[in-house]
Amino acid sequence: MEYVKAFLVGGAICALVQILLDCTKLMPGRVMVILVCTGVFLGALGIYEPFAEWAGAGAGVPLTGFGNVLFKGVKDAIDKEGFLGIFKGGFTASAVGISSALIFSYIASWFFNPKMKS
Repeated sequence: MEYVKAFLVGGAICALVQILLDCTKLMPGRVMVILVCTGVFLGALGIYEPFAEWAGAGAGVPLTGFGNVLFKGVKDAIDKEGFLGIFKGGFTASAVGISSALIFSYIASWFFNPKMKS
């Protein structure tokens, strides 16, 4: 049942984003920024964490989950280190995810021949 719930929640988030892309003139990069900022904002309000616990990976995998991770990292670092935590916390909390994305995309480039659209 957890897999179904995660699939439905993640699919609903993706469907809402697709509707946003189709019905507005927003560029994909701006929509991605909106998603990350939404995750930060909902995390700051204390809404995203209970939602993520209920939805599982369906809420943790999209960019809103990344924004929530950044918020939690900065909040924890500020509690431990003070002002410098603002600059350090987000990087510390998201380092594994960013590093794995870079490493796996580099490995994928060995097997595929990416080309620019013409």
